[in-house]
Parts: sequence; structure tokens; C-alpha cells
Amino acid sequence: MNYKIDNLQYCNWSRKVFKINREAGLDAVHVTIVYHEDFDELQEVVNKWNILFEENKDLIFLGRNFKDIEKAKSEKKTAIFFGFQNCSPVEDDISLIEKVHELGCLFMQLTYNNQSLLATGCYEKNDSGVTNFGREAIKEMNRVGIVIDMSHSAEKSTIDAIEISEKPIAITHANPSFWHDAKRNKSNKLLQILSQSGGMIGLSLYPHHLKDGTNCTLNSFCEMVAKTADLIDVKNIGIGSDLCLHQPDKVVEWMRNGTWTKSTNFGEGSKKIPGFPKQPEWFLDARGFKNLENGLKKIGFNNNEVNGILGNNWFNFYKGIN
Repeated sequence: MNYKIDNLQYCNWSRKVFKINREAGLDAVHVTIVYHEDFDELQEVVNKWNILFEENKDLIFLGRNFKDIEKAKSEKKTAIFFGFQNCSPVEDDISLIEKVHELGCLFMQLTYNNQSLLATGCYEKNDSGVTNFGREAIKEMNRVGIVIDMSHSAEKSTIDAIEISEKPIAITHANPSFWHDAKRNKSNKLLQILSQSGGMIGLSLYPHHLKDGTNCTLNSFCEMVAKTADLIDVKNIGIGSDLCLHQPDKVVEWMRNGTWTKSTNFGEGSKKIPGFPKQPEWFLDARGFKNLENGLKKIGFNNNEVNGILGNNWFNFYKGIN
């Protein structure tokens, strides 16, 4: 059985988007439901998702483990897995980790670009690593079943998390820095440590993470995948597209600035290009998975490897963490 999984999207969710994901054949999608929200605000977000599940029950349902991916496949639906791009909902209370898991959280980043109570973000000048609270949080996340996600974290913090965690961690959406040296992309050393520990990297289709941005070619992306597979085990490579389909630019302003600054932070953008960048023509939405399939085969991957990268590797990761 082959599965298709996009392990990171943050779209402006609607029936139209859910239909696109079904047209793409996605059996599971890890969706971001938190950037800067606290626990009370998280509950409001979950309530909105419960309405979406009810109104679109012919297309989607809340996933909690790998069995729900199997269920989605058999029912021709998409299992939705909740994730946080920040640890803000747990505030400074370790007991909230179990509570957010009960609400459906399966992935949680220890940081979103900045220093958090748990670890250091990739935009900080100094990386002090995982904090004392972070060490305890990782243990608790391991216990309840939340995956540690270090997509927006700095290198030492990420290596610390890998060493502290008793379970494999994930970098759900990033690319190798050897291909494009963005702050969010990851070094060869880090990727090798991640792979050796059984962790997963979800390769990103977000233009700021791509060589040549919006103008990145399918062949260039697939060549990068091939070089990454030379560096680490191909079984530890998947897709985390970071699609932000139909989102207005005010959302990316919220993502970058939250409530922590009064000045304007452009993140990976710039004053000239402050909003969401345009997607490459070959990956405008999840239906671009077909182009990825063709491109990966053309570059020399066999069918098993392609199926792994496009979903089976993530499925095996989900299966291994339960």
C-alpha cells in the first residue's frame, strides 16, 4: 500500500482547499493550527476546526495516529493532523502538554524563529540550546505522544533535542542549506545526525526555502532531493510543502510579528516583497505532487523510493512513534 502525505500545510482552510488535497490524492496532511496563540486561544482554533470537520466530513477527519492514515486511504478522505509552529499554547505550565495532546496536537515546534522558554530559534544571534524547561518538555512530549518538531530552531538546539528525546524527532518543513543557504534550512551535519537517529526531514516547497525562489525549477528541486539522498538515508526524506494556499498577506505579517514586536519584521521576505511569495508554476498547490513524482523518477529514483518520499516514509514515521 502506498500513501501520499504532505507533512506541513498552513492554508486558508475551506472546502475548496480540502477538495484540492483530495484531487492530489493526499491521505494525510499535518496542518499548522498555532503560531503565537496561548492555550485559551488554541481552544478557539480547535472549535473552529471541529466545525470544519462537521461541514466537510465527506472529505476530512481528525487524525491521531497511523491507523487514521490507513482509514483515510480506505475511505478516500484526508486525515488531518494538528501541529504547532510554536510552544506558546503550553505557556510556562508543563501540565498543558498533556492537555494540548488531548485536543489533538501531534507535532509541536520548540521554537518559532525566536528564543522561547524551551529552546533557541533560527533567527537568534546566540544559540544556547535546549533550556531546562525544554528538557522537561521533551520528556513529557515523549510520554504523551507529541513529536518534537525543530523546523524553525537553531542548530545546537536541534542537536540537543535529538540527543534528549527518546523518540525520533522531525524537521517537518525545511531544505538543506547546501542547496539554498536560508536561515531556516539545515546543515549537512544536522541532517546526518537527524537521519542517524531515525528522524525525518520534510522538504519544503515554500519559495523562500528554494534555490531561485519562485523561479526554482522542478529539475533543480529534484536534483537537491537526490543529493540529500546521497547524504542521508532516503527513508528519512519526505515532503512538508509549507503551502499557504489562499492566505492573505496579513497572515504572514502575523506569523512573523505576532505580539512580540512593535516594529515590522519581514522574516525571510523583505520590504520590497513583504507578503507571501508566489509558488513555482509546477507546485501551485498539492496537485503538484504529480509533478514531483514525475521529476523524481526522471532524476533516477526508483518507484519504491519515489513512493517513500511522497508519503510512505512519513507513514512509517507515524507508525514508529505510536
